[in-house]
Amino acid sequence: MTKFKKGLLIGSGLAAALGANPAFAAGTTAGDTITNTVTVNYQIGGVDQTAIQASDVLTVDRKINLTVAEVGTTTTTVVPGQTNAVTTFTVTNTSNTAIDVALTAAQLSGGTAAHGGTDVFNLSGLTMYVDNTSTGTVGSWDAGDAVITYLDEVGADQSRTVFIVGNVALSQTNGQVAGVTLTGQAATGATSGSLGANWTATAGANTAGVDTVLADAAGLTGDVAYDGKHSDDDDYTVSAPELSVYKTSRVISDPVNGVSANAKMIPGAVVEYCLIVSNASGGASATSVSLSDPLPSQTTYDSSFVPLVGGSYTGTAPTGTCNADGTATAGAYSAGTISGTLGSIAGNSTETIVFRVTIN
Repeated sequence: MTKFKKGLLIGSGLAAALGANPAFAAGTTAGDTITNTVTVNYQIGGVDQTAIQASDVLTVDRKINLTVAEVGTTTTTVVPGQTNAVTTFTVTNTSNTAIDVALTAAQLSGGTAAHGGTDVFNLSGLTMYVDNTSTGTVGSWDAGDAVITYLDEVGADQSRTVFIVGNVALSQTNGQVAGVTLTGQAATGATSGSLGANWTATAGANTAGVDTVLADAAGLTGDVAYDGKHSDDDDYTVSAPELSVYKTSRVISDPVNGVSANAKMIPGAVVEYCLIVSNASGGASATSVSLSDPLPSQTTYDSSFVPLVGGSYTGTAPTGTCNADGTATAGAYSAGTISGTLGSIAGNSTETIVFRVTIN
């Protein structure tokens, strides 16, 4: 804390009288002395005598306090296979002295996560970083941020931004939640570049020296008050499409019955295939959706019918109706394989590809 700040605090009575009392979380710096002097003036026979004085000197003790707080109030949305998924915390030193802060990032093992979901998976490669405020974007994780296990020399009333970064497995599915916690332990900050020992409270009555008082609040379950540490949690929630694919067929005509409701699946019959892709309600949009369908050797591609791509579907697949209302020429046939691109499929929607073959 600067001398200017300290002066304001010691003179707080004057500031209050002026209606501008400043509030500092840390307070007067540990180790500072506060001297209070009383002066007695008196006379003898109407003659002023030399004033006499008495002083009392207080030594300000250490008040060790810190907070760890999630940045934001919502879950961090991730997708399957995402690397470098980031949650953000603020670690603040509200002690009246500089401290180091030992950091521990941990993952839940089941139970309720920070924002109400149930923890069901862990991230891989979990790593802590401190925000480099001289490079990149302040408050956002980037390549300039340093990997850490502790915060070095955090001054009184100072904060640092800490990122927990990990990777989401490709196998995770929509709505799954991973909970993470960050715990900060206050440690002595006497030597720059190395983590000091954990602060411990001074036992017994006040001494003439600089005593230590642990003043932290309770954090997460198991992190009690006045233990020199504080903690908070956050979580990741997977947002992913929930795709289902179906393939249906119907006979259009045969060489005997022609185009008829009585057409059968005999050699020479024309069969219409419908490829159906559905994205469940609540699922995120699936992008760059493409299909490929190698034709069976017992069939021949019907080039007289142009494939229809991106058509609609009535009802619930696969028992509904495939509507032949897609875009013509959007599909392709090459080397015995039908292919087409559906682009993006939003949640609670279905798209189709329709083409025809002849039974050999």
